[in-house]
Amino acid sequence: MRAALVRLSFRQDIDAFMDGWFERGIIQATYDEFLLKSQAYNSAGKFKTFTEMVANDGRANSLHYKCCFPIAPYIELLKNNIPGLYDNSGKNIRFTQTQFNVIESDISNITAHKVSITYLTETITLLDNIGDYLLMAYGDLAEDVLTQPLKPVENILLLKIVPGLSLTSYSRISTTH
Repeated sequence: MRAALVRLSFRQDIDAFMDGWFERGIIQATYDEFLLKSQAYNSAGKFKTFTEMVANDGRANSLHYKCCFPIAPYIELLKNNIPGLYDNSGKNIRFTQTQFNVIESDISNITAHKVSITYLTETITLLDNIGDYLLMAYGDLAEDVLTQPLKPVENILLLKIVPGLSLTSYSRISTTH
């Protein structure tokens, strides 16, 4: 494998049956916001689910955006560590951005409320892959890889490829001039 600059994403689906403090807080905060904000797309109360609201009024897709505001304090408590995603030494992988989506909800049943948070990393230098693992280092090390290919790389991480993990950008570091 040739070295590349990548950004990773990790999607965490959260539902009302999860029992961690973070997940419970996210569900309650976003469900309360969903109940409040969905009224604009369901003033007559004839729709129960998010899917029905979107099918009736495409503007209801804005609920993805509108329901994310109350989760900001929970995201801050993560201190830029992606929950549930660790390198081989047990350290959390860091994120710089998040994206929020309502997967489904029901105004009469919180247990039908399901959301996702996608965590996005900074640029990471992908150095190699070893089976199901990615050998990487934080930051853009393209110049070092090109000009000093034998220089040891510090602060590497070995990350197992797991469900929910994706590459969101990929730019090969060319060693040919």
